[in-house]
Amino acid sequence: MRAFRLIKPGEPPAVVEVPTPRPGPGEVLVKVAGVGACHTDVTLMDAEAGFTPPLPFTLGHEVSGWVAELGEGVTGLHVEQPVLVYISWGCGRCIRCASGLDHWCFNGANLAGIGRDGGLADYQLVPDARYVVPLPENLDVFEAAPLADAGLTPYHAIRRSAHKLVSPMSTLVVVGVGGLGHLAVQIARATSAATVVAVDISQDKLEFARKLGAHHAILAGPHAAAAVKEVTAGRGADLVVDFVGSDASGAFCAAAAGSMAEITLIGGAGGSITVDHRSLQRDTSVTRSGMGSIPDLHEVVALAASGAIGVEVEKYPFAEVDAVYDRLRNGQVKGRAVITLD
Repeated sequence: MRAFRLIKPGEPPAVVEVPTPRPGPGEVLVKVAGVGACHTDVTLMDAEAGFTPPLPFTLGHEVSGWVAELGEGVTGLHVEQPVLVYISWGCGRCIRCASGLDHWCFNGANLAGIGRDGGLADYQLVPDARYVVPLPENLDVFEAAPLADAGLTPYHAIRRSAHKLVSPMSTLVVVGVGGLGHLAVQIARATSAATVVAVDISQDKLEFARKLGAHHAILAGPHAAAAVKEVTAGRGADLVVDFVGSDASGAFCAAAAGSMAEITLIGGAGGSITVDHRSLQRDTSVTRSGMGSIPDLHEVVALAASGAIGVEVEKYPFAEVDAVYDRLRNGQVKGRAVITLD
């Protein structure tokens, strides 16, 4: 089968032929439909030698498809059923895995597409049926792929701070209306009573955020934090979620957050945020967020199936995989690019 793999440190990924896997006991073989292209993939591709997980492996961690074959003992799924793949594979035995928190496995989680073989191939072998989430018939199997990360990660970040968003006087600021941020705006509107404020460097993306339900859209820059204070009657935001992760976005988050607020860092631009008595108001906390649990992903799928959230998708064939990542590097993707295998 075809697979887009990182093979040697410091070398670009390549499409190669590899054996088609077969599922063992408890495993599921998925025929891949679509794979969301993520900035994490670009980080892995562009990393210096020695900064990537053990090689080789197949890239792609936002994976949708159909059940192709079930290993011995697997029940509750059937061949040709459309599914989404949860990417963080734990030991399955520790207390966290038993609670569906495989991404925080005490014995170390393995990430599909980030060390373990991902979905940019004709088939993906999933080591346990618990990591396969059925997709309802009303969801497009190709367009659902980004829900596995671009939907799951902001959902977790917003829901973990739900206690800050219970009132119409609450304010959530989404920093960066890209692949994750455009879903964060929708998730916030669907699951909270808060006023949603989008912040971005692009006027086009701000207009996009308004169409998705943002109450306010603010152009990033030196006056952005003051604009947040203005729309919150001077209080500042109750939750700020940073999908950029630069020094500039971190400084904005600190300035825009009010007292007793939470700042959640997600974006991987390599920046930092200053945490001291001068940079933050009192009782304000800063958290580096993770990706979300297996139960979270089931809830994200349910939200999408209800029509409350939807991924803005650009679809490209597998033959254009290199060009897709070039578009992502250059900031030319609106929403999420999905590479189709079928």
